[in-house]
Amino acid sequence: MIKWEDITENMEIPSITKDPITQVQLVRYAGASGDFNPIHTVPDYAREAGLDGTIAHGMLIMGMMGQMISSFAGVKNVKRYAASFKNITKPGTVLICKGVIKRKIENGSEKTAECKVWVEDTAGDIKLEGKVSLSF
Repeated sequence: MIKWEDITENMEIPSITKDPITQVQLVRYAGASGDFNPIHTVPDYAREAGLDGTIAHGMLIMGMMGQMISSFAGVKNVKRYAASFKNITKPGTVLICKGVIKRKIENGSEKTAECKVWVEDTAGDIKLEGKVSLSF
């Protein structure tokens, strides 16, 4: 876990690369999250809905990003985490979670790092973009 003194503006947050998304992972995530929308778990249903197969839950991708953030700064230091979903993720996709420290702010005893974060696939297609505020 990083300390305030070790953070600099424009510093890259150590990225994490996730194993390829699997259909089994999507079914397990559906059970854990309660999101049983069949576009995530039933390939034939997803195709009937106009997709070319199942797609990953957006919140699964957001959770992967959360893993990168908490590994870097610790869970207790995450003050705010907001994200928007940019593109769908299909089974078989390898995802890379990345981030950068954009600003360090000191206001009295309050120390905050504002971060830009994103998830992309190995082709550079952005799946999620977000902002994170870390308090130290």
